[in-house]
Order: sequence, then structure tokens, then C-alpha cells
Amino acid sequence: MAISPVAATALAIALAALCLAGLDAGFYLPGVAPNNFDKKDPLQVKVNKLTSIKTQLPYSYYSLPFCKPDTIVDSAQNLGEVLRGDRIENSPYTFEMREPQMRQIVCKISVGEKEAKILKEKIEDEYFVPIKRMDQEGAYFYQHVFHVGAKGQYARSKDEKSFIHNHLSFTVKYHRDAQRDVSRIVAFEVKPYSYAACDLLNNVKHEYEGQWNDKKTRLTTCDPHAKHIITSSDSPQEVEVGKDIIFTYDVDFKESDIKWASRWDTYLLMTDDQIHWFSIVNSLMIILFLSGMVAMIMLRTLYRDISKYNQLGTQEEAQEETGWKLVHGDVFRPPSNSDWLCVYVGTGVQFFGMLLVTMVFAVLGFLSPSNRGGLMTAMLLLWVFMGLLAGYSSSSLYKLFKGAEWKNIALRTAFTFPGSVFAIFFFLNSLIWGQKSSGAVPFTTMFALVLLWFGISVPLVFVGSFLGFKKPAIEDPVKTNKIPRQIPEQAWYMNPIFSILIGGILPFALYPDLHLAAPVLLHLWVLILVITCAEISIVLCYFQLCSEDYLWWWRSYLTSGSSAIYLFLYATFYFFTKLEITKFVSAVLYFGYMLIASYAFFALTGTIGFYACFLFTRLMYSSVKIEY
Repeated sequence: MAISPVAATALAIALAALCLAGLDAGFYLPGVAPNNFDKKDPLQVKVNKLTSIKTQLPYSYYSLPFCKPDTIVDSAQNLGEVLRGDRIENSPYTFEMREPQMRQIVCKISVGEKEAKILKEKIEDEYFVPIKRMDQEGAYFYQHVFHVGAKGQYARSKDEKSFIHNHLSFTVKYHRDAQRDVSRIVAFEVKPYSYAACDLLNNVKHEYEGQWNDKKTRLTTCDPHAKHIITSSDSPQEVEVGKDIIFTYDVDFKESDIKWASRWDTYLLMTDDQIHWFSIVNSLMIILFLSGMVAMIMLRTLYRDISKYNQLGTQEEAQEETGWKLVHGDVFRPPSNSDWLCVYVGTGVQFFGMLLVTMVFAVLGFLSPSNRGGLMTAMLLLWVFMGLLAGYSSSSLYKLFKGAEWKNIALRTAFTFPGSVFAIFFFLNSLIWGQKSSGAVPFTTMFALVLLWFGISVPLVFVGSFLGFKKPAIEDPVKTNKIPRQIPEQAWYMNPIFSILIGGILPFALYPDLHLAAPVLLHLWVLILVITCAEISIVLCYFQLCSEDYLWWWRSYLTSGSSAIYLFLYATFYFFTKLEITKFVSAVLYFGYMLIASYAFFALTGTIGFYACFLFTRLMYSSVKIEY
């Protein structure tokens, strides 16, 4: 058997990869390779944005009067980091590997009216940066925040004051290779303190000798050579106009048994009370019950219907029967507004393809948490490239409906959902700009998004639409009558609005608890979501056809898609009962982003339900004998 040149080249590459794998036991994904440090090697400490659950508006670290390096250098950021509002910059903190430092001075800040106002506002809004905390039993659990400061009262005083965390105690944990005497950093911890006295035993205020110099001044009340790390604060540093704030830090290094490959386990670990096991088991039971119900319908009711219909001797006998067979001449009649149905089905396919490939990449380890912003970047790029599938699916369905203007469908598919989202996003971004927040997407990034949309996504949608329309149309299993059949009066529970709203409850019921679970459970949730959307749509579609109502196209999409309504309502309930957002702009941002998320959820779940009913009806009507 001859081997083509392409196959031979691929085989050679595969053999070379196997040989290289034999030389090295493992490999590292791009951007996540470990760094080895020798003793006294300099360590770069960087700062990120400040954020708050009260405002949802991130700000640059140096938007507050903190100590700054001589030159502020922005780190290169990917698209996902910029969209998240990350602003990674260098800091004045200087470390040397495995060289502890005690009571190091960073700088002194003179607090004027402007500085006091902004610090008090950020403390009031509970802005924060990374920290580690301890639980009541002394075991460590990790949070991603430490607050800029805190509000409190002096003893025997009812006046509430603002106190700033002006001392940071760093702990760098490393895993050392004894043979090469090199180390890899496996953990980085920060504990903040607010104190106006360095000598905690005597409660002495910060004092220094001579003229102030950040690099040379030595505090007379703070001996940097004393082997004592700040562990408590009895005299916190108040934010007050006219007073100076001296920022200091400690750094300690501890050898750890944690290996570099396991450095994220502590942060990703979830306790049993965080994982809602009861809700997960409850959801699984719902799926099993629903699957059993659908299986019963398929194996008993549908089989009985098919057997009965196939045993009818004459057309007169068939006309006396009732049920889904009587609407065989109308069940595949194109629905009203079929163009828009094609557009939204294509959008849902685009979302499903993006979600599926993202899950595969996550399982293979390409979306490491060490690659900040990598997940959002990957999802955005996958959405762009999945425009090919969107155009193909919408155009194929459009041709089934006997449509002729495939370019019109391609244009709507390329602009309907992205255009709506871009309009909302641009409006929200304008509000963020007005607040001078670092979360505002820069003009260059906005231009890059438009370029991805018009330069890649739109052409791919048109290419997919061309290929889908060029493909032969899908043949219906039964012929469609020229004159539509009259639909009999329906029972109240078969009312379209009622059945659609009922159908969206189950897919939504799986969302609120499982979306907070571990990564493996998130994959399980996606699988459960697909099964639930498909089965609830099939069940209600079967009941609808048995009632001789053949207008199932849009209803199959809206039945599972209506779960997005419940998602938005739940977000509204969560806003008023759990969140502490009080500012108008922050509230608009919250509901704006939830509107986008609900819109996307509608397209995804609706498409799953539509294709499930589409395959179900074709299989059902291809199984019976139709007399013409």
C-alpha cells in the first residue's frame, strides 16, 4: 500500500515526537514552563487591579496613593486579561530568592485632602487585592483578596474611622531541588496589617532620623535587623488629612513539599460545604427520572402508535384515528419567520461548538489557571472561528425551508447576535470609561474585537453559508400538503406560552448550584444540560403533535430556550438578596452583563432543544407507512 507524501510527513513527525518523549518524561505547555531560581536571584513582584464586590468597577493599583516604582512598566497582556480589566504592573517591592527581609521601608506618603478622600472611598467600597486567611481551626484556606483597609472604631468612641493596611507580610514558599540547589516558587502569600507603631510592645509611633529618603532612611522605631515579623496590630494607621503614612513590608521564605506541578491545588481545592452535593445528586435524580420517562414514551407509547398506524387497512380507517399521524402532511411545513429561526439555530450551533472545544482544551490542560485570561481569550477566538459552523447550519436549515436568498441569511447570522452584544457592551464600556475605571476596554482593544468580527467571523459565516446552501437539501420523510390542516382547539395546558414556560424550568434548575462546583462537575453539568434540554423538548413536542398541533418548529426552540428567562430572573433575585451593590453604574453593569449571558444561554439551550425535536420528528414519521 502506497503512502502519500503528506501521510509520510505526518508519520515522520509523530515518530520524532515519540523519540523526543522518550528522552524527556514530560513536556510543558507554552507559557507555563517553570522558572528555576538560584539563591539571591531577584524576584519580580507585580501588582494587579483593585476590585470590589460592591461596585464591580476595577481600578488600577496605582490609581490609589500607594508607593510607586521609579518607572511604571505595564506587562504584556492577552486579550482576555484586557477584557477582564487586569492591569499588571511592576511594583517597588524587591525580593531576593531565599533571602528574608524584615521591616523594609517602601516609601512615605503625605496624605492631603485628595489622597484621604480617595482612600476613604475605596475602603468604604471594600476594594481588595490578593491575601491568604486562616479558618477557626488553624488550617489554611485561600482567598483571592486582602482589603485596602478597614473601617473601625477606637475604644470608648462611637466615631467610625478608616484605617489603611500599610504593612504587608509576604511569605514565599519554594520547592528546592537538592541536587542542583535551585528552587521553584510554589506559593505566594500576603498578610496585611495596619499599624502606626512599629514597636508593638511600647506602642511607639513611626520615627526616623534626618531627611526622608525612601532608599536610605532607617526608622528609629523599626529595627530592620531585628528578627521579628509583624504578627498583630494594636495601633492601626488611620487615614487622616495632614498625616504621613509609611509603607513597609516583611518577606520570608519557607521550603515546601509541594511540587511545582501541584502548586494550584491549594487554590482550586473546594471543601465539601462549598460543593453542593445534595443539589448535584438531586439534579442527577431529575435527569434519571426524565430519561426514564422519555424512554418509556419511546419504547411503549410510540411503538404502540407506530404498530397501530401500520396495521390500518384503508385510508378511511386512518381518517377515523386521531394522533400525531394525522398531521404528517403539515408537520414539516416551514414555520412563520423561518428566516429568523435559521439565524438563531446557527448562533446556537456556534455557541455549542465553542463550548465543546473549550471543554476539550480544558481537559487536555491547555487552559491552565496560571495563564491568566487564557480561558476568555480561547473562548473568544473559538467563537470567531465557529462562525463557519454557524453559517453552515443556518444555511442548511434555510434550504430545507425552500429559501433562496442564502446571502441574506448569512448576513443576519453574522450580525444579529454579535451586533446586539456589541451594542450592549459598547454602552456598558462607555459607563466604565466615565468612571475612569481600569475595566474600560481601550480603543485599540475595541478595534481588535471589531477586526476579529469583520475580518474573520463574518467571512467564515459566509463561507459556511455557501457550503451549507451548496449541499443538497435534506429530504423530508413525508410529503407536505399544499393546503394547511386546521388545528383543533387545544387544552389549556397545551397553550404555547404555558408549555414554553414550563419547559424552561428543568434546564434552569440545574444551573444555580452546579456552576459553582469543581471543574470536573462543570463538565458533568454541561452533559446534564444537553440531555435535559433535549428530553424536555422531545416530551412536550410529542404531546403537542398528539394534540394535532403541528406548529412545533419555534416551540421546540423556545421550550428549552425559555430557561434563559429564569436565569435572568434568578440573577435579579440574587442582586436584591445577596449583593451589596448600591451605585447606579454598578447595577447597570451587573444587569447588562447578565442580559448578555442570558441571551447567550437562550441561543445555546434553544438550539439543543430544536435539534432534538428535529431528529425526533424525522425518526418518528419515517417509521410509519403513509398512504397518499
